[in-house]
Amino acid sequence: MADPATYRPAPGTIPTGPGVYRFSDATGTVLYVGKAKNLRQRLNSYFADPAGLHFRTQTMVRSAARVEWTVVQNELESLQLEYTWIKQFDPRFNIKYRDDKSYPWVAVTWSEEFPRVFVGRGARRRGNRYFGPYAHAWAIRDTIDSLLRVFPMRSCANGVFRNARAAGRPCLLGYIGKCSAPCVGRIGADEHRELVEDLCSFLAGHTNGIMGRLDRQMRRASAAMEYEKAAVLRDQLEALRQVTERNAIVLGDGTDADVIAFAADELEIAFQIFHVRGGRVRGERGWVADRTDDQSIPELLDSFLLELYADGSTDTEVSRAIPREVLLPVQPASADALTALLADVRGARVELRVPKRGDKRTLLETVERNAAEALALHKTRRASDLATRNRALEEIQEALGLAAPPLRIECYDVSHLQGTEIVGSMVVFEDGLPRKSEYRSFLVRTVDGSNDVGALREVLTRRFRRYLEDRAAGQGDGALLVDPTTGAARRFAYAPGLVVVDGGAPQVAAARSVLDELGITGVALVGLAKRLEEVWLPGEEFPVILPRSSEGLYLLQRARDEAHRFAITRHRSRRSRSMVESLLDDVPGLGELRRKALLQHFGSLKKLRAARWEEIAQAPGIGPKTALAIKAALDAHAPGEALDAATGELIPAD
Repeated sequence: MADPATYRPAPGTIPTGPGVYRFSDATGTVLYVGKAKNLRQRLNSYFADPAGLHFRTQTMVRSAARVEWTVVQNELESLQLEYTWIKQFDPRFNIKYRDDKSYPWVAVTWSEEFPRVFVGRGARRRGNRYFGPYAHAWAIRDTIDSLLRVFPMRSCANGVFRNARAAGRPCLLGYIGKCSAPCVGRIGADEHRELVEDLCSFLAGHTNGIMGRLDRQMRRASAAMEYEKAAVLRDQLEALRQVTERNAIVLGDGTDADVIAFAADELEIAFQIFHVRGGRVRGERGWVADRTDDQSIPELLDSFLLELYADGSTDTEVSRAIPREVLLPVQPASADALTALLADVRGARVELRVPKRGDKRTLLETVERNAAEALALHKTRRASDLATRNRALEEIQEALGLAAPPLRIECYDVSHLQGTEIVGSMVVFEDGLPRKSEYRSFLVRTVDGSNDVGALREVLTRRFRRYLEDRAAGQGDGALLVDPTTGAARRFAYAPGLVVVDGGAPQVAAARSVLDELGITGVALVGLAKRLEEVWLPGEEFPVILPRSSEGLYLLQRARDEAHRFAITRHRSRRSRSMVESLLDDVPGLGELRRKALLQHFGSLKKLRAARWEEIAQAPGIGPKTALAIKAALDAHAPGEALDAATGELIPAD
């Protein structure tokens, strides 16, 4: 790999205006394309300390041999040039949004003399027309089956078509009326192509014109007393209505729009799109990508929209057409420039909108739910794959120089609110999967204020002190590490293969000192810092940088994020309980045990506040008089109406 210093532009030679830049390797292959409002500031960031760059960016600058740029007048021109270069060069270091799953499409072999219709997946061929993509293969197959009764075009494979032509007999579809049998000359090429055009028009969403034409033909046939022909047209019209009704109207005004939503966490982002044409969903698709840098959601939306409408490989009759409206959950970072660019590509006005209410907002929320489910499914598939988990453990073993793969990983985090209600969490991953029955939380007692390092020391000290106690209790005569009374495994009797703490060098040093003080050896220890996902080892000056594509890093991140989630959940529970106790301190006859029972009965302070006094009276140990007093105490600390503890009547709050 090249040293970035060998091709770094001389100081002062990079302009300060807006522009587009590209990194290329020694052979001239473009590796990355980007845009910037200030070229000098952006490009200088690539040649800074490599330790401050993400692994993907490090690899790119070391693979490159030169950097070039083009100065433009404004942000729109830079977006247009970036759009053009991405289409032209397909740079491998630009973010690629991969399909979360394989979506089926409908293809029509338009270039053949007698075009064929079929449902398929995968690569597309030149000369065909494509429609979709669709969410379910079975649904579109059923739709095509119904449409062939109205537009009986050819749907057989080439081999079947040739055999029927040679034999002079049509296949079964020709006999049952689902094919016009061009193979035996029942219909000519021009008449067959008219059927093909009608089916393509229907799939593209132009349903009203076709149904109106069939209705007029039916009425003319009926007026001419051609009742058999009118009956056939009536049945065809009914079949089209049934096909249309299966795809419910989602936008009553007949809008053409692309509805785009996302779901994201610190590691990955999933985008979902519904192609709405004529108020009905005509296509659906999803993408997932790794979040390889610190770009904000509006910036990620910029790159996604640019790739979505620049990617010719995903074209179908529906998805390649930029509609008049693009509905989004937030505005992209370069909204004005993107609007102008899309309008230029479409040749007509395009509006990027964030709906706040109504049918469009409801539809956007549906797409958001689909994106969240797609991201969750993607993570589940990735985490549950045995080969992937084994590779992750082997990568961690190799990167950290461990004697064996860490089959048990424990991760620790601390959560608090300005130094109050401090809670520590311990989550356990065994064989790369979370073992939730082993999760533990710790109420930190000896640390005051926002001292995360001190809180972490207490949590680890308590955990490993219990480990030593349980080991000592279970070693006599080779006894198993189980409780002799209950027969259950002792909670802390097993040493982890790897301890992960959320943080950098200070947290790792604190954890190391705890293990040393307790005399525990053979337990590997690392810290995972959030900003650049650096892996810190005890006593090391520099962190270990794992590739962003590493399954080992992904496993460590999942453990860290799960510990963070578990700590926050426990902290919120403690905070809710603390608020209940403080609000109800002055309620006569309500002691600590009854307060805890009350919170356990309702589950949260929010639900308790929303409950009527009659519902509170149903809680264990709470009678009508105490319920009235509880409701009055809660309402005294909330806006709106309050409850008179003596009469039970609502009175206005001050």
